[in-house]
Amino acid sequence: MGFVVSALFRRSAATFVATGLVAVGLVACGSGQDDADPGEPNDKIITVYSGRNEKLVKPLLERFTEQTGIEIRPRYATTAQLAAQLVEEGDRSPADIFFAQDAGALGTVAKQGMFATLPETSTGKVTETYRARSGQWVGVSARSRVLVYNADQVPADQLPTSVFDLTGPDWKGKVALAPTNASFQAFVTAIRVQHGDQRAKDFLSGLKANEAQIRDNNIRIVEAVDAGEVPMGLVNHYYLGAIAEEQGSTPEALKAKLHFFPDGDTGALVNIAGVGVLNRAAEDADAQAFVDFLLGAEAQRYFAEETFEYPVVTGVPGPTYVPPLADLKVPAIDLNDLDTLEATVAMITDSGLVP
Repeated sequence: MGFVVSALFRRSAATFVATGLVAVGLVACGSGQDDADPGEPNDKIITVYSGRNEKLVKPLLERFTEQTGIEIRPRYATTAQLAAQLVEEGDRSPADIFFAQDAGALGTVAKQGMFATLPETSTGKVTETYRARSGQWVGVSARSRVLVYNADQVPADQLPTSVFDLTGPDWKGKVALAPTNASFQAFVTAIRVQHGDQRAKDFLSGLKANEAQIRDNNIRIVEAVDAGEVPMGLVNHYYLGAIAEEQGSTPEALKAKLHFFPDGDTGALVNIAGVGVLNRAAEDADAQAFVDFLLGAEAQRYFAEETFEYPVVTGVPGPTYVPPLADLKVPAIDLNDLDTLEATVAMITDSGLVP
């Protein structure tokens, strides 16, 4: 896995899609699935390319099969790898569903004309903020970017008011990042959208010069902050709940705490995990059943209670240890505009943040 991620990030934007060739090999070998021909529409089998972590979503996928009798053939990899794979495969792809970690990857695939338009009966369950204007993808859960910090090392009254403050001398060597993570990529894309490419480049080079601490993923960042190995890090909010559960504790009992950047700062971006249906499955009732299941009350409760994300369908309460989604002061960024993943990957690579 590490080889593929490194390879992905060393390529320029011009050759981004070529990484799909590497990803195809990785996913085919690492998914635990055979390479059988894709099923026919409504044959009670769907192939799901999942950029969501297997540990997080496998129980949910199994519950869908129990309820509907529809078998899921999953292929797990990172969201960026699967987006590259889909673009490379084109209309030859066996995928029926792309279950992605962020809106940017969904937008990247949608720009290639690979998604069918979802019915309004499905997309209408979700506010316009968290779905595609075209109707070609829909969010199924939401997460806020936050600063996780160790309360013993950083007093609450000294927390930065903007994510851009983290390039300053006060935070040299004190901030952890996961630059190969899809959520970090989407966040950098949000900076590009809201402030322009030069501001994003300056921010990334500032983090590099400020000796940002690099970790493989958000879990490692939260663990390091809670253990006092690094004072703070940029993550998604739900990892605190995951770490607390893993330790048999509660978020409130951990040394690690969450700071939501105020006043619509870019560091408070709320992104989604979402799904798109590939064109080949446009008339497949089995694929549509999966979309509707993810937007149903049971799956929405699962996201809130088991993965600690925000539900996106009205009437399902969110996690108890974070502010309600409606109360967050989010930046004025349209998630539909986060669809230039390849340019962001190249920018992060050029910054030197990827080992």
